[in-house]
Amino acid sequence: MKMTTNIKRRKLLKYTAIGIAGAVTYPCWAKTEGFVSVNRPSAGFSPDVEIELTMNTADVAILSGEKTHVWKVTGKVLTGPATALDNNEGTYLAPTLRFKKGQKIRLILNNNLPAQSILHWHGLHVPSNMDGNPMYAINHGETYIYEFEILNRAGTYWFHAHTHGATARQVYSGLAGLFIVSDEQEQALNLPDDSCDVPLVIQDRSFDGQNQLAYSGHMMQRMQGFLGDQILVNGRPDFVLPVATRAYRLRFLNGSNSRIYKLAWDDGTPITVLGVDGGLLESPEQHAYVMLAPGQRLEVWMDFSERALGTELTLRSLPFTSASHGGMGMGMMGGRGMRGGMMGGMMSVSTLPSGSDYPLMKIRVAKKEQGHNTLPKTLTPITELQLKNAANPTKPKTIAMSMKHMSAQLNGRSYAMDDIQPDEIIPVNSLQLIEFDNGFDGGMHGMMMAMPHPMHLHGEQFQIVKREVNAGSSDNYASVSGGFINKGWQDTVLVMPGEKVTILKPFNDFKGLFMYHCHNLEHEDMGMMRDFLIK
Repeated sequence: MKMTTNIKRRKLLKYTAIGIAGAVTYPCWAKTEGFVSVNRPSAGFSPDVEIELTMNTADVAILSGEKTHVWKVTGKVLTGPATALDNNEGTYLAPTLRFKKGQKIRLILNNNLPAQSILHWHGLHVPSNMDGNPMYAINHGETYIYEFEILNRAGTYWFHAHTHGATARQVYSGLAGLFIVSDEQEQALNLPDDSCDVPLVIQDRSFDGQNQLAYSGHMMQRMQGFLGDQILVNGRPDFVLPVATRAYRLRFLNGSNSRIYKLAWDDGTPITVLGVDGGLLESPEQHAYVMLAPGQRLEVWMDFSERALGTELTLRSLPFTSASHGGMGMGMMGGRGMRGGMMGGMMSVSTLPSGSDYPLMKIRVAKKEQGHNTLPKTLTPITELQLKNAANPTKPKTIAMSMKHMSAQLNGRSYAMDDIQPDEIIPVNSLQLIEFDNGFDGGMHGMMMAMPHPMHLHGEQFQIVKREVNAGSSDNYASVSGGFINKGWQDTVLVMPGEKVTILKPFNDFKGLFMYHCHNLEHEDMGMMRDFLIK
């Protein structure tokens, strides 16, 4: 695929000729009339599924009364099955996309917004120039063409805006949706499907008196991460899911900017986990509660066959704490919330403090129906990565998070384009041992900025090797540690204050730039983001 990668030069070019050439060669491309192509379709790429996506402004009914102005992605299938796309009409959510492993995909992204934007395919193993790096952000009236093969195993992935310095606002405004992949191994398990396979996107939002999205850009709010006053599920407040007396597969995405959830059923039923970011586990796991950080996904089994008609069940976020040095900064989480300490009044304006106890959604058993699904004892095989195969088995790459002097940094550096450091250059087709250090030695954050960071690496999924927590953080760590799923393939890991998490991460197949960053989107926009150069 031909494209210009120098961002400064690319923004000065005129693309009319490219757009015309594309329209002549590819008749379907003429349907994007009015948009100018930044890159052209590849002549040798024959997609199994081709979808046109357009980012627009829209007005959507979220609360009763006046409609809410949002940024909305809508799509249409040009080639392939109509079931590949669900526009989630009537909500602000971007379309849900469904593909199969091995399919070749072309996604034509049109920007009709009053700002630059680009979409990142979160969790997908794709070439660097198809990944949604901010350097490829397109202007109003421009089009970007993605072409790639689905290499990922079955799983619940997602996509969202990834615009430099504006990711948080753009995702908050509506630029995010699910990307669901299936494969033969998964289909052979006879898991609940169709109406019993339910995606559930959890987000928090705040609204003003006219039902418009409210977003604070206050520095202390950015340091904390935005926290909304209302929980929305699938774009709806007070969400109720009607179910039948049978088993369900519930796919949860934490699509919030910064809010961390401690998921639990209100009647004490254990949460049965089928899968994580990168798809199904080898076998189901049961937990009293499960932690779900921004960017993470969970697949959960829930059987309602023994529940009486009319039964209601509430999914809650339970209280937790995360202080590493006695309770300051983000350490004031928990039932008191951010308002419970010295700086609380300055740092939080949400009526739902992070770490407090609140409902997320309700499930109501609404009809009698005989199911045919049983919980498998084993799911899909996973090849465990071996430390001995790492290129650096005794010298892990360290990524240290810090929040000081009103800046967010990784290894003491904030994000800048074209700023690759020697320790950020990685050979292609290598396995790397990496450790995320969130003040494990007690000296990175000090007392004021002890907060969790959900760390995300673009490209291939990784596996967690171990978690370590320092003695000063162990008491608060106990309020969350039982909810970590450390098995399976992951692309985002929550690193608590005083914790070090070690992972094994493959960098196979594709050269180029791949980002790593905190998925607290305000932290990302403040600079807690860097690039690896794979070469």
